[in-house]
Amino acid sequence: MFSAQAPDRRPVVFNPLRRRSDLQRRRFRRGVYLLPSLFTIGNMFCGYACVAYAMRGELETAAPFIGIAVLLDMLDGRIARLTGSTSAFGREFDSLADVVSFGMAPALLVFQWGLEPLGRLGWAAGFVFVSAGAIRLARFNIQTTTDKRYFVGLPIPAAAAVPAATVYVYPYGLHDYASALPALALMLIPAVLMVSTIRYRSFKTIDLQARRPYKILLAVIILFFAITAKAHWTLLVIAYGYLVSAFVGMAKSRLRRRGTPAAPVAPDRQPGDEQG
Repeated sequence: MFSAQAPDRRPVVFNPLRRRSDLQRRRFRRGVYLLPSLFTIGNMFCGYACVAYAMRGELETAAPFIGIAVLLDMLDGRIARLTGSTSAFGREFDSLADVVSFGMAPALLVFQWGLEPLGRLGWAAGFVFVSAGAIRLARFNIQTTTDKRYFVGLPIPAAAAVPAATVYVYPYGLHDYASALPALALMLIPAVLMVSTIRYRSFKTIDLQARRPYKILLAVIILFFAITAKAHWTLLVIAYGYLVSAFVGMAKSRLRRRGTPAAPVAPDRQPGDEQG
């Protein structure tokens, strides 16, 4: 016959040190999850500042804010992945900030720079850019791609960098109808590429802990030196270089396929070729 086990009547010992460590651990986790959102807020603030300066006509001051927003947008995603703090809230918050910084801000910047003389045509071109950016972000949020080396369509930060770099190099504006027509290309070409299915190289797969990190360090140093020496032209080359990089890659892949020799075709067997 088995007797029932007596309940454990040992007193519960209150440990204030353990409670304090649990509170500190929870606060640390909250801080880790908050950190990427702080960079996203900085990204959105840059978009707002760009709009404010563009409305005042200070285009040379407004354009670099889009470049700073691109840098902050790259950092918030990288930090979220490194700290393991990715979340659905962060993804949606980042998309909303991108609509402001890379959709509305460059459209208003280019409108003040060269679309205004075109009247309703300029309004329509700016709206097409904003709409294409919103569609690009919505499609990116629902995509489940396995190849993280490429983006499908031009990313919206890269699309915003093209008009921003152009205005930064030539901030004097276009003031008549004929000279303002090229401003349409600054809005419509990136807009079309954003909603296209052309693949652009992604830099998310760059391993910062590679076996030879000095190559990455050397590239960063060269880029920093170029921006310090000739910021206007360096940023312009980077923006347009990435824009055409997908077409260069497509041309290389086609040439490579043409240069690949076809597999030899086995000759037809004639009667009497069998042995034995």
